[in-house]
Amino acid sequence: MKKYVLILLAVCCTALIACSSNQGKQQLETAQFEEKQNNKEHAIKLYEEVVSKYAGSPHAKLAQERLNALNGGK
Repeated sequence: MKKYVLILLAVCCTALIACSSNQGKQQLETAQFEEKQNNKEHAIKLYEEVVSKYAGSPHAKLAQERLNALNGGK
C-alpha cells in the first residue's frame, strides 16, 4: 500500500512541476505579445512577474533579458 501511495505522490509532484513550467511559459508568451503590441508597460509588468515567480528557470532568464532591453540595458 505504501508503494502505491509513494507512486501516486511522485506522479502528482511531477504533474505540479510541469504545470508550473507551462504557466511560466504562457506568461512569458503573453508578455512577448504585449511587447509586440507596443504595450511596453504591461509587458514589463508581466516579465517582472515571470522573473519573480519562476526564478532560475529558462523563462525567467529570457524575461530578464527582455526587461534589460526594454529598460535601456540598465
